[in-house]
Amino acid sequence: MRKSIGFVELKSIPVGIQTADEMLKAGNVELLLATPICPGKYVIIIAGQTGPVKAAMSKAELVADFYLIDQYILDNIDERVLPAISGVTQVGQVKSIGSIETISALTAIIAGDIAVKAAKVDIVDLRIARGLGGKGFLIITGEVSSVKSAIKACMNSMGVSGEVTSTSVIASPHKDLVDSILS
Repeated sequence: MRKSIGFVELKSIPVGIQTADEMLKAGNVELLLATPICPGKYVIIIAGQTGPVKAAMSKAELVADFYLIDQYILDNIDERVLPAISGVTQVGQVKSIGSIETISALTAIIAGDIAVKAAKVDIVDLRIARGLGGKGFLIITGEVSSVKSAIKACMNSMGVSGEVTSTSVIASPHKDLVDSILS
């Protein structure tokens, strides 16, 4: 059972690849994502029990050295967020859509965790940094009141510090928009 995720952002793609390898060798963790992002950065996201994640993150700090931009461990992450990071979410009927844009890739993951813990919503999409200038966003669905509650929880937790840059709620999205988002 995964309980934590570790997030590492580097300013070197080759060092990022090497760091990902060393992190995986350092502990019993699962690689959720290891990819270049714009502009010329590399992101690594791992998941596992807290101890092995911390060990892998310590290894990342050593290997990455001055190429390390940011690192963060998110403990007790909701299991529903993990498939969204990997891009493999399945949702049923879309009654309403909530969108949250964040200032960074990591904050999109944190917002997703806050949203699913705050209300009965599903994550439709969670995008981190690729083609977004370093930003992140997520799209959630559920009953309108649940989507509004989830977004309010994110704003209460992250909005004051500026980590959430914008949000929207659509009560009854057009079928073509839903199809576009789900494809």
